[in-house]
Amino acid sequence: MSSDWIVEIVECGDLVQDDDEVTPPEEAERRWNRYVELADSVTGDEGPDGVAAIVSSLRAEEDYGAYQAAHAALSRFPCSDLGKGVAMAARELVSIPTGGSGNVLLILARAGSVAVSSFNEAMQMVDADVRREIRELVDFHESEEWLSEEGVRNVLLAPRA
Repeated sequence: MSSDWIVEIVECGDLVQDDDEVTPPEEAERRWNRYVELADSVTGDEGPDGVAAIVSSLRAEEDYGAYQAAHAALSRFPCSDLGKGVAMAARELVSIPTGGSGNVLLILARAGSVAVSSFNEAMQMVDADVRREIRELVDFHESEEWLSEEGVRNVLLAPRA
């Protein structure tokens, strides 16, 4: 995967919102289409950097269905790359809309023990402040809908410190 792909998917992921009165509708549609095209092109061979780029791209509050392609792309990665890549994007994960972060964490938790172990292990290398923010994010999603079900609750960042 090229660094151009990483830059482009992150840029295109900042989808134009309904209240944007500056961006022409044609440009908004072009970016939406290009984002879906980039996400659909993912094979899963892009490594953890590809996962991190996809997570970093989920910045818009309203995605108009485009992020479904990104979520499907995440499921094409090997579990170890998925876990490591989500951890690599930890700083971005805490800044994207909560629906987006909840969806990413749910995909990760449902991917199974290899993905979860890879994430938990890679998180040990992340800055302590970001680790704390991720812990708070996981706790939030466990108390809400995304990670509240049996099987996905209390698996990320376990054991609790």
